[in-house]
Amino acid sequence: LLQFIMPLERDASGYTYVRHPNNQVTHYICDSFVDPWKPTDTILIQHGFGRHAEFWYHWVPVLARHFHVIRRDLRGHGRSSYAQKGENYTGDVDTVIGEVVDTLDQLGVEKVHFLGESTGGMLGEILAAKHPERLHSLAVCSTPTYLPLPALKLFAFDRKDWPTACRELGSRGWTEALSKIPGTIPISDPEYLPWYLDRIGLSDGEGLAQYAEFLSTLDARPYLGRIAVPTLILAPSNSAATSIEEQRKLAEQIPNARLEIVDAVGHEIYVTAADKCQAAFLDFVRSVKK
Repeated sequence: LLQFIMPLERDASGYTYVRHPNNQVTHYICDSFVDPWKPTDTILIQHGFGRHAEFWYHWVPVLARHFHVIRRDLRGHGRSSYAQKGENYTGDVDTVIGEVVDTLDQLGVEKVHFLGESTGGMLGEILAAKHPERLHSLAVCSTPTYLPLPALKLFAFDRKDWPTACRELGSRGWTEALSKIPGTIPISDPEYLPWYLDRIGLSDGEGLAQYAEFLSTLDARPYLGRIAVPTLILAPSNSAATSIEEQRKLAEQIPNARLEIVDAVGHEIYVTAADKCQAAFLDFVRSVKK
């Protein structure tokens, strides 16, 4: 709780960071409007590929009145760092999961309700299997268990591979290409996409490329049967990245998982069906017996 008031590291613009032992920095945002005299749990929100902590702004008023909320930028996303030329950094699953745990350690947070969107949910699944003592619960939203070859080819946009597309197109260019695919970012507000692309521009194409290399081989399936914490699956009904059938199979592989099918357009249901997702998530978190 102290770190919600006293950040570990702050830059000249006021943004807050955790510096890991490997010298990479992770940007995070903390929000808490709970009554100071009441004990409460912490929610950790982990975004999907290409996005970052700022995209979850509309969840803060709903969650932060009742919980401490941490929004964390993935490696190479938003204001978090990525490996520079000559740096000795191994971006494997142990490193990436270890950075999540180190973030909690440095913030003095013992356990969280983990909410992961899209590929951010894959990290949550692995974290739940490897470090169950750090989670009260796990919620995944529009989360695949791995990225199959057709998806990797799609994300390459006629380049050699997905990481190459990120490097050559840059973060904004890559996202513009993604936005043209039906079922990805179907927001009707004409001002949303320009804002979306502008915020995506916080990330560097090289940072996204390095994380795309990591995701290209990431597979959460071997970990699913080991998940013992209460789990909620928010499943999109019309996603270009994962089907209802795949989400049902995911629910079958995680013991006692709760499946909530969210009828909405597109993959990013945390935006297109925010109210439904928030209501289901809050109901789930409040039902968790610790």
